[in-house]
Amino acid sequence: MMQLTDSDVRHRSRLPDIEVLRGLAVAGVILHHSDGNLLTAPHRLLDTLRHYLDYAVGVDLFFVISGFVIARALLPAVARCATGRDFVTTAGAFWIRRAWRLMPSAWLWLALILAASAWFNRAGLFGSVQTNAWATLAGVLDFANVRFAQTFFHRFYGASFAWWSLSLEEQFYILLPLLAFLFGRRLTPVLLLLAVVQFPLQPHSVWPMVFRSEPILVGVLLAIWETTASYEALGRGIARLAAVPRAALVLALIVTLGVLGERGLVPRFAIGLIALTSGALVFLAAQDRGLILGAGALRRLFVWVGARSYALYLIHVPAFFAAREIWFRLGPQTTEIPVALTALGLLLVGAELNWRLVEQPLRAHGARVANGFVKRRKEVVLF
Repeated sequence: MMQLTDSDVRHRSRLPDIEVLRGLAVAGVILHHSDGNLLTAPHRLLDTLRHYLDYAVGVDLFFVISGFVIARALLPAVARCATGRDFVTTAGAFWIRRAWRLMPSAWLWLALILAASAWFNRAGLFGSVQTNAWATLAGVLDFANVRFAQTFFHRFYGASFAWWSLSLEEQFYILLPLLAFLFGRRLTPVLLLLAVVQFPLQPHSVWPMVFRSEPILVGVLLAIWETTASYEALGRGIARLAAVPRAALVLALIVTLGVLGERGLVPRFAIGLIALTSGALVFLAAQDRGLILGAGALRRLFVWVGARSYALYLIHVPAFFAAREIWFRLGPQTTEIPVALTALGLLLVGAELNWRLVEQPLRAHGARVANGFVKRRKEVVLF
């Protein structure tokens, strides 16, 4: 049963441990995509690690985090909607905030990638203008996951291939408020059923993979469970563990996640197990007791990275290609070390500028627009 009230939801908008997890997730995705897109020569150590671990599970971890963070704020608001008009007001404000949070940065980098394919592409890494124009359209209209499935192992998607997961998340943002309002107290069993149906999903079929919602559903269910006594009791029990067992638990979950990601090692039920393992990590992070990394410089670094994880996700592939294009023009025989350092610099500077100049101001603007939308609808009722 879903019984959510204001008092049920923790009102801290940002949990530092969740930011740490975001940082770990985006670092995994960047490492995964560096293979072939940035680092093209064989590397014995990296190749050995990739045989046993797959960093692409960072995407699934992102999905669980998104489901959890969005649901813990959205579901109580939808539960308070007594009429269809109330729901339109609540859902409309939510969609406005999400649009201003996500779309400006996504569209900006789609435009820059398209421009690079036309004017900064002597090495041909970005692909053709036509290919990137179609990829840009898919990203803007949120069907990038469909295009990704259509092009997978058939032809080059374009330099914005990472947008497939953004489209899936944005499709989820549209559907979740509708499901919550339509099913009300029956939402929990409906979501559980949807998750169970997907659990046997095999990782070798691209179409189910690009529409997999199980990690997102695990995050939503975790947010619902957050309001129960059993959730609190388990969190307190884990917090009472000594530092070494807690650290061992977190490390074991992270390693398990990487091993499950190498789906050739665990071919059956890999996606479902990845979602559950990611859910366990998000549960620990949501306690906000420093269970993921504890205190210190490394934690502060990953909090910084996590806060900028959206920009890092958008920018990392074009940064890889731009760095290779720069060194291709300077000298095709350049070793990978200066190329990698250039890509890292472009990535960090671009993410910081995007976070400060685009994400922060437009997120605040979106909140004002959403508040104005709610206020106008209330004024219509009053008069």
